[in-house]
Amino acid sequence: MENLRLRPGSVADRDHVLDLFDQNVEWLVARGQAEQWGETPWSRSPERRQQVEDMLSSGSVLVAEDHDGRVGAVSVVADRPSSYVPTVDEPERFVRLLIVSPLWRGRNAGGLLLDRAKQQTVADGVGLLRVDCWAGADGALVAYYSGQGFTPDRLVTVRPGTSVQVLTWRPGDASA
Repeated sequence: MENLRLRPGSVADRDHVLDLFDQNVEWLVARGQAEQWGETPWSRSPERRQQVEDMLSSGSVLVAEDHDGRVGAVSVVADRPSSYVPTVDEPERFVRLLIVSPLWRGRNAGGLLLDRAKQQTVADGVGLLRVDCWAGADGALVAYYSGQGFTPDRLVTVRPGTSVQVLTWRPGDASA
């Protein structure tokens, strides 16, 4: 697809991944959806910077890039969902991060990264891939993941007024 290359991410990608977050924060604020990630660019938050660095140093991140730079990233971890997501009694892979530059919206860069996560899940012999996403605003994120072949599983309240939707995908499920 449009000459996107996928490669393992590393700590050297930190500033580029932070820039993807900053672009998305700006995009969300412009849409009136600051409650998802706030209004402060991630690159200005020491905690967020460390979070991204930790993720990149874990070896779980795959970066999508074109000839102009980084377009997106996905992080898939084994058996470690976010702390607020209920655990399951079977092996799983969990999408901890999917982020794409707003400039690439509608061009299936996120779908390409999710397809790779699905392929890796199958290659690992694991029968469950889960993801969680913000369930607020217009439900567009839940609809996006549903369109990528994920099935809504449960709604989880993270804090008062903020919920996430947990979605599942299994080999053989319909995919977009």
